[in-house]
Amino acid sequence: MSSAVSARSGGPSVLERMRSAVESALEGKPEAVEFGLICLIARGHLLVEDVPGVGKTTLARSLAQVVGGGLQRIQFTSDLLPSDVLGVSVYNQQRGEFTFKRGPIFTPMLLADEINRASPRTQSALLEAMNEGQVSVDGQTLPLPHPFFVIATQNPEDFAGTYPLPESQLDRFMMRIHIGYPPAQVEQRLVLDPSLDRVANVPQVLDLKELATVQQDVQEVILDPSLATYLHAVIVATRNASSIAIGASPRAAMNLSRAARARAKLHGRHYCVADDIHALAVPVLAHRVRLASQADGFVASYREVEATIRDLVARVPVPL
Repeated sequence: MSSAVSARSGGPSVLERMRSAVESALEGKPEAVEFGLICLIARGHLLVEDVPGVGKTTLARSLAQVVGGGLQRIQFTSDLLPSDVLGVSVYNQQRGEFTFKRGPIFTPMLLADEINRASPRTQSALLEAMNEGQVSVDGQTLPLPHPFFVIATQNPEDFAGTYPLPESQLDRFMMRIHIGYPPAQVEQRLVLDPSLDRVANVPQVLDLKELATVQQDVQEVILDPSLATYLHAVIVATRNASSIAIGASPRAAMNLSRAARARAKLHGRHYCVADDIHALAVPVLAHRVRLASQADGFVASYREVEATIRDLVARVPVPL
């Protein structure tokens, strides 16, 4: 880690301070906070699926605030157009030419709120951006800021007015997570003081340049060849299981590798262990596979898919 980042830590590591800062806003949900931070420092993107009002937007705002990311929010609706996301060329009468007006996607931190309420055409506007860090508009390719992080929220698919995300879009997200209801004591505090905006008190721990340094450090975390073999065995298990029609892709394997390195870094290690892969297999893989039962038109719940992945991972021998 750079001296600039280290110098600002002043005791607890920068990553520990980031975790503490985000947890101060999203109380009682340490796992969701950890997954969000892993995606952020691993150069991934995060999909949060849950019912309204459980803290999806709070998590996004807190992650942006802790790195000074300048969050841009897009409310996805059925009438949202791709140009509302990417931008549009406007005719300049004084110059006699078209000028491109950049859309909200040109930001380091993007919140795509209720992404599955937009049409598939608008959802696809994010594909190139999330995979390559650039957008192509009117015959020109424009780079996006670096780092570039998308955190999208979506309502469960059985909610009215939603469009299921296609496999190609789901595959762009490193993880899909769920937040759930808060613990009783946390919810009681929210009831007693419902007007308090806890995100406003989240401190900035590092800036975007320092975040890029942390992301570079993550790539240096060691993944032993025996663990790489174990990770690959987990991926292959999803392809060979009779209960799964479409298994995890090579992109899923690479995402699991990056996430495992980020988790190791977050836990203060410069090397991965089997627990890193085991802990991340469900959030990284579950949204990328299709159960065999879904081939007949049956829509499987996320709990069923995640239970299937959890069972498969438990059967793969862990290297000694």
